[in-house]
Amino acid sequence: MTVYHFVGIKGSGMSALAQILHDMNFEVQGSDVEKRFFTQVALEQSGIKILPFDKENVQPGMTIIAGNAYPDTHEEIEQAMKLGLPVVRYHRFLGDFMQNFTSVAVTGAHGKTSTTGLLAHVMKGGKPTSFLIGDGTGKGEKDSEYFVFEACEYRRHFLSYFPDYAIMTNIDFDHPDYFANIDDVFSAFQEMAWQVKKGIFACGDDEHLQKIQAKVPVLFYGFEEENDFQARNVSKTTEGTTFDVFVRNTFYDTFFIPAYGDHNVLNSLAVIALCHYEEMDAEVIKEQLNTFGGVKRRFSQKNINNQTLIDDYAHHPTEIKATIDAARQKFPNREIVAVFQPHTYTRTQTFLGEFAESLNLADQVYLCEIFGSARENHGKLSIEDLQSKIDGALVITEDETSQLTKHEDAVIIFMGAGDIQKFQDSYEKVLLA
Repeated sequence: MTVYHFVGIKGSGMSALAQILHDMNFEVQGSDVEKRFFTQVALEQSGIKILPFDKENVQPGMTIIAGNAYPDTHEEIEQAMKLGLPVVRYHRFLGDFMQNFTSVAVTGAHGKTSTTGLLAHVMKGGKPTSFLIGDGTGKGEKDSEYFVFEACEYRRHFLSYFPDYAIMTNIDFDHPDYFANIDDVFSAFQEMAWQVKKGIFACGDDEHLQKIQAKVPVLFYGFEEENDFQARNVSKTTEGTTFDVFVRNTFYDTFFIPAYGDHNVLNSLAVIALCHYEEMDAEVIKEQLNTFGGVKRRFSQKNINNQTLIDDYAHHPTEIKATIDAARQKFPNREIVAVFQPHTYTRTQTFLGEFAESLNLADQVYLCEIFGSARENHGKLSIEDLQSKIDGALVITEDETSQLTKHEDAVIIFMGAGDIQKFQDSYEKVLLA
């Protein structure tokens, strides 16, 4: 029996794929750096072996799945080639693997992880479903009919996939270290659209997605009248959001989600549209939407003393605005404090003005040093450049989080895609001391 060895098993997609293969009774192991990542918890719970990098990990008879971050010159990959073993890159393996199921790719500049998690949760209420989510979660069902997975546009990785269906949540300019501009991003999504085999569900409120062309039906969802699937009569409370869904102007049903903000209504609408198209029972969809607990690092909440701490992956101006809006819906009468760590110098430089604009929606802003990538040259940019554009913003360090205690009864949102969690961990220690 084949043993799958993952080079870089702690990567979020890699750890999720390892869990899926393990669930399907394949033998799985992997290696990575010693540093602890949140993705390894699930691997440890499944009893999957995690080794430190060493070429001796690679043995005859193995199939090597290589993470995108590791070049062919990596010692384990070199060893595999020397032994003549198959070495498959992560996204290429996934592309082949999904051909065994009715596959649904979830893609877009924002909302991919939340929508993938929600879709997997709703679909498994009706049919056996395997899924791979970008927060490092994966589950393989032995007799799966469906495979739901997150497909990332970065470096056009999603062009390795030829899925049956695709959900496209939005097109926005991000990853300025790779994409030249919004037209370059659009061209990647357009190329992906030609590869879809059965149907595309695209947010019709997005001006770029309205221009998407495909060989298969493109069904639009959103708040606007001309969408095939439209949300109307949206009612927002501190408990969640209720809305009616109309399919081509005919009332379909009323749905409730225990989630906040317009972006969550749109994500739910995409899921409802796909499930309706696949003829899933509306009652099952309603029940599953109602019981969805969210995905990791997306508005993850805990209460300590009289403060509410929220951990969120928001790292683009559009996402920051959506997260703050959601907090205002859930906590309308409380002070909203944003603690933000910019992720990469290129993104910070490109969106300096937009970051300031979205962070200004909070009542108070604290900024952490920019989390840079090893690949980039940061020039003269510093966190003070962003600070100067935000009213009353303060710079905070990991050792000096105690100043947050003065915001009594506040909602404190820790946002970023780097290691912002260490600022929250440090602050929790202050609160619990």
